[in-house]
Amino acid sequence: MRHLLRTLLALLISFAVLTRPVAAQSILRDAETEALLADMSRPLIEAAGLQPKNVQIVMIADNSINAFVAGGQIVYIHSGLITQADNANMVQGVIAHELGHITGGHIVRMAEGMKSATGIMLLSLILGAAAMAAGAGDAGAGLLTMGQQAALGKFLAFSRVQESSADAAGVSFLNKAGISGQGLVAFFKKLQNQEYRYGYNSKDAYDRTHPLSRERVTTLVDSLQTAPSWSAKTDPALEARFQRVKAKLKGYVLDPPVVMQQYPETDLSVPARYARAYAWHRGAYPDKATEEVDALLRTAPHDPYFLELKGQVLLESGKPKEALPPLREAVQLTRYNPLITSMFGHALIATEDSANFAEAEKVLKSAIAMDNQNPFAWYQLGVVYDRKGDTARAALATAERYNLEGNPKLAFANARMAMAGIPRGSADWVRAQDIFMVSEPEIKKKKKDRPEE
Repeated sequence: MRHLLRTLLALLISFAVLTRPVAAQSILRDAETEALLADMSRPLIEAAGLQPKNVQIVMIADNSINAFVAGGQIVYIHSGLITQADNANMVQGVIAHELGHITGGHIVRMAEGMKSATGIMLLSLILGAAAMAAGAGDAGAGLLTMGQQAALGKFLAFSRVQESSADAAGVSFLNKAGISGQGLVAFFKKLQNQEYRYGYNSKDAYDRTHPLSRERVTTLVDSLQTAPSWSAKTDPALEARFQRVKAKLKGYVLDPPVVMQQYPETDLSVPARYARAYAWHRGAYPDKATEEVDALLRTAPHDPYFLELKGQVLLESGKPKEALPPLREAVQLTRYNPLITSMFGHALIATEDSANFAEAEKVLKSAIAMDNQNPFAWYQLGVVYDRKGDTARAALATAERYNLEGNPKLAFANARMAMAGIPRGSADWVRAQDIFMVSEPEIKKKKKDRPEE
């Protein structure tokens, strides 16, 4: 019976893993990339009847070609989708599909599929246990195995219906937005090629979470080719931005030798220089990185993202004072983008010049006011408070940081420290109390979930 219960638990955990794929992922944030994804997705979001301000496109560090939704109006895109996509239209096709999951309420309805599958599994558990108790061990094990297969099959069939529904919705969003569906078809053809490469070419889609890619390609082509938008061209400026972001992302996530192979020094294009600049910087060659960035700036002296990279290279190479002018201009050109503003605040603090601390506090507060989900900005603000001797607010900023990073124990400790030093009833004290109260049950839950040694 213990074995049966463990088996049931394993199956239920497998369902939970399918519905919570973000837990172990690392979010990648970049001002230029986020601006591009917002512009690429806006017409699709509007076509889906959603408000662009309420929908987030979030990139996570994963080299596989994939995207998913996991609750709320958030589309998660793997970095591998960007680096391996041929063009912007391919990514737009994937976003359209994922928006189909959001408008279809598929994550909320996932519980229905889990409930049905769990019911089948529980029934097989009872019947299997009864058979074993009656001395029919082999029959009981057989019933359990059949129950597992039936339950998983039921759940996957439910998932496949959702995928097909999202495909249909994605097609309608693309057509309504006047965006070609060729990118979506190309995406599934990429997956299809992977299936062939790794031998996943079974004719039966029963044991697959998604319909087989060749089936999806056929259905999508039939639905999209007749639409007027099929032959629509991507805006050249948008495509150029995508190629830049793709190159810089490769420079950031791939090993430097791989980057140099894909973008040799004989390639003097903007994307190639962008990729090499990041690769040289990551490889601890600041002079080489600076050369590439300076070459980029000669083509566009006031490009905010080239200026941001110049400041980043200087800052992380131990030259914070030299980093201030390009970062200051980048902040102004992007109207105080919170990510770039946070880096500027960091540079001001890193100068170790107390005359810069007041400005650092001001810009960091500005960054947090626009985006309070940035742990790095909270960390830097905590440093400023600490330098001022305001240990209570330094603790509050630290509590905010750990709360965002999912560390309830440290968030709890710092919130308690903040409450002890901040006037009771003030806005900061109330915020510290909120973190304190949220963190306490999370700590208890983690202790309860911790396996016994």
